[in-house]
Amino acid sequence: MNKKVIIGIVIVVLCIVIAAAVYFTNSNPQENQNQIANSNEQNIEGTTNESQVAEETNTAGGENTETETGGKTLVVYYSAQNHTEAVAQQIAQNLGADIFELVPVDEYTSSDLNWNDQNSRVTREYEDESLRDIELESTTVENWDEYDTVLIGYPIWWGIAAWPVDTFVKANDFNGKTVIPFCTSSSSGLGQSGELLAEEANGGNWLEGHRFRSNPSDSDIQEWTDSIQ
Repeated sequence: MNKKVIIGIVIVVLCIVIAAAVYFTNSNPQENQNQIANSNEQNIEGTTNESQVAEETNTAGGENTETETGGKTLVVYYSAQNHTEAVAQQIAQNLGADIFELVPVDEYTSSDLNWNDQNSRVTREYEDESLRDIELESTTVENWDEYDTVLIGYPIWWGIAAWPVDTFVKANDFNGKTVIPFCTSSSSGLGQSGELLAEEANGGNWLEGHRFRSNPSDSDIQEWTDSIQ
């Protein structure tokens, strides 16, 4: 074979080998870079998902804590002439509280509540403490242990809480509860009515109470309920 032909063939083969080497050299780094980029994207996505899971877990935990620490509120009341009832219902509405009415088995009539009659029932009970043990239709509040705060309302009779309330207070365990008394009265103040109830109660953290006039405005009641929330 002609020497020049052989040299030409060798040169062509070398060119092919060099071209192939250059091709693979340029293609492999790109593939590696793509693999690295994909790996980084997966790592970033994984980190983001973990952060989202952690955030969702913390949020759920916070909601549970709020639910567990937020106690329920109950408004308990005795009303002789509907004045305390109206106030109690408005307080319960303002606070989103449950409500429980104290009802004597032997309910008071208008003549029973005639303070000017020395022979009326309420006058005789005032003069003779042994007559103040008033039986109620019920002293049992359903799910009593769920309430952290109890507001107790009553009319003022001779400077103290109307005695049907005593029966309820003596019958229940107030340990672990915050208790806030309130009263309605046309002239008398709260006096020592709250303190006397606290002395009769089975435990509880009794706070200073509040006196409403017989027919307070909604704004008066709202102002007070805002102050105790």
